[in-house]
Amino acid sequence: MSTQDGGGTPLNVRAAYASVSTALFLLGLKAWAAVQTASVAMLGSLADTGLDLVASLVLLFSVRYAAMPPDEDHRFGHGKAESLAALFQVALIAVSAALIAWRAVQRLMSDAVTVEAESGILVSVIAIVATFFLIAYQKSIIRRTRSIAIETDSLHYQSDLVLNLSVIAALVLDQYAGIGWIDPLFGVAIAVWLGWGAWRGAARAIDQLMDREWPEEKRLRFIEVAHRHEELRNLHDLRTRTSGNRDFAQFHVDMPATMTVEESHHIIHRVEADLCRAFPDVEVLIHIDPEGHVDEPGNALVEEDQFKKLAEES
Repeated sequence: MSTQDGGGTPLNVRAAYASVSTALFLLGLKAWAAVQTASVAMLGSLADTGLDLVASLVLLFSVRYAAMPPDEDHRFGHGKAESLAALFQVALIAVSAALIAWRAVQRLMSDAVTVEAESGILVSVIAIVATFFLIAYQKSIIRRTRSIAIETDSLHYQSDLVLNLSVIAALVLDQYAGIGWIDPLFGVAIAVWLGWGAWRGAARAIDQLMDREWPEEKRLRFIEVAHRHEELRNLHDLRTRTSGNRDFAQFHVDMPATMTVEESHHIIHRVEADLCRAFPDVEVLIHIDPEGHVDEPGNALVEEDQFKKLAEES
């Protein structure tokens, strides 16, 4: 599966450039529409697009930096650059949400009205079409690269589709149905939505920075793949983490004490190759214990019981 285009450019970098270009285009359109309509909902959409642009620029930097190979100072690679960038984005989103909420409350307490709703509606429709094509392109890149950074960016743009639809609804209900308070109310809703997105983004970034274990379902699938090799016994001390778009896994296995170093090396090499085929972009480290060896109490984790259960079933 190729992760580069014909010119050698990583596909996830191309997707990041597409994200930046789309955000720039939409930012200009929505800035014009926000001035024309004086709509708080459109202002919220403009702020979200501004954050999209910042997020896309940070995405571009992070995927380029995270793709750098390990060096003497970063032996595990540079994947956590994506998590640090995400925290920066979260801070911007939180500030923007607070400012939009404040502007919406001001609007509720004033007599200002929304004007030229047609401009805002037209811009929102264009934004929906442009975002739809960007998401389709991102999905094609995700299928070929399995990039977590692009996948996260794509999920954010998918939520933008709902945001643009809400702006259209706010403008229509305000100017054509005469419900003057609906526009600032949508502004408050958008601020809350941005705050919720910031919270989720922060949690994801912190999980990676704190080396949180893989989800249990993924850990169990990893153990099942390792169990296909009958030479391995008593898998234990499985430790997993994710850094950017790379996974890391290490564990202990028991092997016959009479086996030579060369024999055990060939077996472990096959196991690593099999695991890497099933889990692309994973770096595996396997420690061999002589059969019968007992670790200190507390070292063996639940995966040992799972491994034994698979052995009994087979």
